[in-house]
Amino acid sequence: MDRVELPNGHQVDLDMVRHPGAAAVVPFISETDILLVRQYRWAAGGFIYEIPAGKLDHKGEEPLACARRELLEEVGQHATSLQSLGSIVTAPGFTDEVIHLFLATGLQAGRQNLEKDEVLEIVRLPFDQALDWALAGRIRDAKTLCGLFRADLFRHQRGEAG
Repeated sequence: MDRVELPNGHQVDLDMVRHPGAAAVVPFISETDILLVRQYRWAAGGFIYEIPAGKLDHKGEEPLACARRELLEEVGQHATSLQSLGSIVTAPGFTDEVIHLFLATGLQAGRQNLEKDEVLEIVRLPFDQALDWALAGRIRDAKTLCGLFRADLFRHQRGEAG
């Protein structure tokens, strides 16, 4: 709880959750297909679809390094290319969390290394189907929605989408 003076001069008590930040990756396993994880999330009431993601491990860890680590840990892939898709603030009303988004290509198989609290399955699907799921509400996770939509814009700007 912080006592804050707002720009209008009012003082209020605000709850604040401090967060080290995170990285999330939209991994293209081919020109047309991506990998998602169908992960158990207790707070969401069960399994949801997400892009691979995780917290920065320590103060000063670079988001790119975190993205590489999480891609390997969650879906067992190394990327030869990671392009930044910018960053997002997740819930600025109560947390300072920033998630850095990346698009991964040139994937090569590695070894998946899940942590004990990660219950997930890897789902391969066409990118266009993932966008359809996002628009239909089947994908509800905010970082995943932002990652998918930014990846779509990035690919269209580069002329990579058909």
